[in-house]
Amino acid sequence: MCGIVGAVAERNVMPILMEGLRCLEYRGYDSAGLAVLDDSQIACLRRVGKVNQLQAALDQTPISGTTGISHTRWATHGKPSEINAHPHMSGSSIAVVHNGIIENYEEL
Repeated sequence: MCGIVGAVAERNVMPILMEGLRCLEYRGYDSAGLAVLDDSQIACLRRVGKVNQLQAALDQTPISGTTGISHTRWATHGKPSEINAHPHMSGSSIAVVHNGIIENYEEL
């Protein structure tokens, strides 16, 4: 199970994403992460633990952007870890979150 939030705005979407994660934390409290686009670059940050762990990391290294996705994870397959936390990045240009298990991940 997970919680997924997305936002596009003409202002910084970080407050929207973080408030959304706080509201959806009951759907996943093993890890939290987000990816934000600004000036054609994606900044991605993931943390093991509850949303407040992600907020603490953002307090140390703030990021901002006008487009973003965020995710809380309840570990149903794979242990709670930063590598299993979402968003998953493909290079530096694509960030993906999903709900559930991707059974054919090796083929992909």
